[in-house]
Amino acid sequence: MLELIESYFAGINKLLAVFIVSMMPVVELRGAIPFGVSLGLDWREVYLTSVIGNMLPVPFIILFFRPLIEYFEKTKLFGKIASKLKKRTKSKMEGLNKYKMFGLFLFVAIPLPGTGAWTGAAIAALLKMRIKHSFFPILLGVVVAGILMMGISYGFGELISHFF
Repeated sequence: MLELIESYFAGINKLLAVFIVSMMPVVELRGAIPFGVSLGLDWREVYLTSVIGNMLPVPFIILFFRPLIEYFEKTKLFGKIASKLKKRTKSKMEGLNKYKMFGLFLFVAIPLPGTGAWTGAAIAALLKMRIKHSFFPILLGVVVAGILMMGISYGFGELISHFF
């Protein structure tokens, strides 16, 4: 799969490829960081590029996800899909209502399938959280998830040796 991604991005700047991968839903920085490692890029560049790329879509998702889902739910063509997506996202919201900001941070910070900035932003939109209340917890979650992914990709010992 890595070869397929590399061949797709062949000919463009490697950091730009990492940036694009980090913006993709599902893949996000959880895939962009190992991808950057495999390209032999410096860990600082990979980390910063992945965090920025992963955060770029967040404000747009928070602003437009709920209205788009509500619109598509009313259409015949996309109604079932939109309802299913809304239901799936709402199922991930359980437990977040009481501790919205901290819960959102934890949800994004844990690098597991189905978590991340895209889903966190969609949850924030469905909870009707404003950008000023949801962006920072999502950003902190992405920063922590990035650190965890860097540790997994480069090895925690290797990363710590760069600081001490």
